[in-house]
Amino acid sequence: MVLYRFIDILDAIVETLNNGNGMLLSPPHNNSGHQQQQQQQHQPQQSTRGSGGGGGGGSGGLSSAAAAATGGGGLPTAGGNERNVSGSVAAASSGENNIQITQPISAPSSPLASPGAISPSSFCLPSSSAGSTMGAATNGSGSYVCPNGVSPSSLSYANLGASNSNDTADPNWQATKATVLERNAAMFNNELMSDVRFVVGGDFVDAVQTIPAHKYILATGSSVFYAMFYGGLAENKNEIKVPDVEPSAFLTLLRYLYCDEIQLEPDNILATLYAAKKYIVPHLARACVNYLEVKLTAKNACLLLSQSRLFEEPELMQRCWEVIDAQAEMAIKSEDFVDIDLKTFESILWRETLNCKEIHLFEAGLNWAQNCCQKMSIECNPQNMRKVLGQALHLIRIPTMSLDEFANGVAQTGILTSQETIDMFLHFTAKIKPSLNYPTKPRAGLKTQVCHRFQSCAYRSNQWRYRGRCDSIQFSVDRRIFIVGFGLYGSSTGAATYNVKIELKRLGRTLAENDTKFFSDGSSNTFHVFFENPIQIEPECYYTASVILDGIELSFFGQEGMSEVCMGNVTFQFQCSSESTNGTGVQGGQIPELIFYGPTAVTSPMQSMCASPIGELEAAAAGLLITGNSGANGGRGETGGGGGGGNSGQSRSNRNSSELTANCDEILGASSSAEGGPSTN
Repeated sequence: MVLYRFIDILDAIVETLNNGNGMLLSPPHNNSGHQQQQQQQHQPQQSTRGSGGGGGGGSGGLSSAAAAATGGGGLPTAGGNERNVSGSVAAASSGENNIQITQPISAPSSPLASPGAISPSSFCLPSSSAGSTMGAATNGSGSYVCPNGVSPSSLSYANLGASNSNDTADPNWQATKATVLERNAAMFNNELMSDVRFVVGGDFVDAVQTIPAHKYILATGSSVFYAMFYGGLAENKNEIKVPDVEPSAFLTLLRYLYCDEIQLEPDNILATLYAAKKYIVPHLARACVNYLEVKLTAKNACLLLSQSRLFEEPELMQRCWEVIDAQAEMAIKSEDFVDIDLKTFESILWRETLNCKEIHLFEAGLNWAQNCCQKMSIECNPQNMRKVLGQALHLIRIPTMSLDEFANGVAQTGILTSQETIDMFLHFTAKIKPSLNYPTKPRAGLKTQVCHRFQSCAYRSNQWRYRGRCDSIQFSVDRRIFIVGFGLYGSSTGAATYNVKIELKRLGRTLAENDTKFFSDGSSNTFHVFFENPIQIEPECYYTASVILDGIELSFFGQEGMSEVCMGNVTFQFQCSSESTNGTGVQGGQIPELIFYGPTAVTSPMQSMCASPIGELEAAAAGLLITGNSGANGGRGETGGGGGGGNSGQSRSNRNSSELTANCDEILGASSSAEGGPSTN
């Protein structure tokens, strides 16, 4: 009897597992179920192998299978209850858990590989080859993917926590998870088996959120968490306060530790980078930096420069400097510029390589000072603005402006003292110039580089003609550059003036255009035409350069063209454009040159840090203050701007992410507290 009963139990289990819709349910986790099991073992059971009934009867097929596995209730037979088990399990699986995890066919690729694929709101980065975005479904390796029609940004972490709680409400939820990653992901933001709680937020956000977690998972992903829970000085606390991290950023960190995936959004990217640095999670920090580099433009370069100084990211700082140097006017006129801190503001004014008029820097400085006055709730008058600017005002090279810019601009603001205004007018007009506390040497700016794609040029009696047709070529680069303009061939029959329209496109969208003219002296030289502002060119993307010339019909043209040209550390690749209707292509034609600003070598971390505090600026003033007609130089940003806030001696993990925004009260205090000379390596 015992042997037959055991065989019946095995048959019922095998039938249930082999059924396509079947699902084993674990025994109830309570004492009453255990007592019922013990009582049932003492009751006489009758079973006939191969019979149609037995035990729990026909209406309780599912409970019969469960009873067979637990010892409670009657025993199913090998064949009679198969239909009931199948139907009951199907009904139970559809009603008991509405958020079942399914497997997608394939996982999406990382959007970081292609900047064009990044959505404006957020993107998800799998940290392994099978990762994906947040959602209610997973692939075979356990990475979450969004359900159809649902974007990652529409799924909140709170909803995901509720989803995970519902998902694990099934006593046998483990059986629905094929991998360790899936089972760990089910624990994310889940109270089940949690042994620690984090009370996150409070220092700089109103919302404070309590987040459940599991010490083991956190400790395996972060050495900081390991020391916190299992180190020699570990404290056995069930609740830990984290006031300096935003809740959304902390949940992004936990999502990476639990689910092995990264979801970043513009709203909390800097806070997430702070959390990754604090808890020493380098892969997440690297993903944040990559995201910022992809999103880097002239509009946000100054603010990102300010934040990268706090986070000690020299590579990101170098990328920011490349953008700011090349597109300085656009950068300082951006909305975010007024939110940078004083040290970053000073470091920008220190730069020798800025491509910007000083009058624009002066106007940007006034906007920055006005914003500081508003934040401190003080009157925005010239006296307060001068006090906020402090010694940074003396980094603006006012003497290099034109007399018209000074007289109708700077002199009208009241920022300068009466004596400074008089001295400045004398500097512009008098033969004997007074001493000035401002640099008189203009900034050097960036040096343009030229990519020449032809090996020779020629002319013929019937070429090169224009008649309103377009000459066009496509190109790509392997590193970020900034296109300044084009070099063009001129007349082959004598001096002439050409009207020209130049244009730069990407994927059919016009990035920049300019109607201008140039004079050709009749030689085979190239003649440069420029856009109003440099245009940022991303690597590994094709752009279309186009020109339409109007002038003397015959001109020189290039020949023996090259499809690949290396210029310093930048490689150009060329291909024919479908927009070219005048014969220009890779082998010959017009647009022989692309004029650009190229990437600079990455400097040491200390050299790329922001400028020194004001006390240090005063110590370095000997190289900036101008006396008489001496014309001393104004100091280069690469060397003079080194030092400052990079190595403050404060641990990265102890910094408060409220530093992400400028604190104007601290700005005013910086001028009196800073002291010492510039830092050196």
